[in-house]
Amino acid sequence: MISVSVKNISKLYGAVKAVDDVSFNVQQGELFGLIGPDGAGKTSLFRILTTLLLADHGTASVNGLDVVKDYRAIRNKIGYMPGRFSLYQDLTVNENLSFFAAIFGTSIEENYALIRDIYEQIKPFGNRRAGKLSGGMKQKLALCCALIHKPEVLFLDEPTTGVDVVSRKEFWEMLARLKEQQITIVVSTPYMDEARRCDRIALMQAGKIMSVETPERIIHNFPKPVYAVGATDLYGLLKELRVDPAVESCYAFGEYLHLTVLAATTSEQSIHSIVQKYQPKNLVIKEITPTIEDSFIRLMNEQNANAENDGE
Repeated sequence: MISVSVKNISKLYGAVKAVDDVSFNVQQGELFGLIGPDGAGKTSLFRILTTLLLADHGTASVNGLDVVKDYRAIRNKIGYMPGRFSLYQDLTVNENLSFFAAIFGTSIEENYALIRDIYEQIKPFGNRRAGKLSGGMKQKLALCCALIHKPEVLFLDEPTTGVDVVSRKEFWEMLARLKEQQITIVVSTPYMDEARRCDRIALMQAGKIMSVETPERIIHNFPKPVYAVGATDLYGLLKELRVDPAVESCYAFGEYLHLTVLAATTSEQSIHSIVQKYQPKNLVIKEITPTIEDSFIRLMNEQNANAENDGE
């Protein structure tokens, strides 16, 4: 059963297309990720799906309800956690929870089983003002408030941005437990490493969807071998390889460069011949499994090349 349906949605701000003819479906009980950098159009799309913003073109529905005609009904069936902390900072943790429960005509006790794992972590801070919480605790409080009325679909817009690594890990573990309760979860993130935690992902850039697939399938579809290249002067080697006529793409990834070449067939030996021309010190070359980020960069380059060709 389709829980979220998006068909040819577009949103313009003046001459800028924030969302450009986007279409995808999310299945009931699925953990679906919108993956892309700031400015990709994720937040505008979330606001359309949560009935806070009208699209200029296209249609969308949540659990069969139209986001324009049935906006009141949708608001009672979804939970929404915006990118910026939007709770009442002068109210305490308990006051925020009680307030949001009252809005939806429920109580903390009524749906306690749904929020128990999260609530137990913030309970010791129940009398602390929300504005005085750490980033991780604000995140947990916002999620509790979004779940307090037992929503059918949960929209989380960049919930882990600005949060420490440990809190990010804990947050995704909480989402996995929520998914077990058949709540449909749509989450956006700029962090490519978080994509692997989703059932399916949509890679989004400049308002467009570049691919919708499982993380494993997106990696599997990468068309060429990828090599990790390490050296003492990594930045100097990067500049050389980017203009080498045999190199297709070269990007810095932590302590290594990720390299693909134009040749149809390659080996570590052929890569070594290309790189060795620049006499790098402490050279290391190894073939690696492509990452989601490798796939994203490749699709983004293809999208930019197609846009340039269309403009000619």
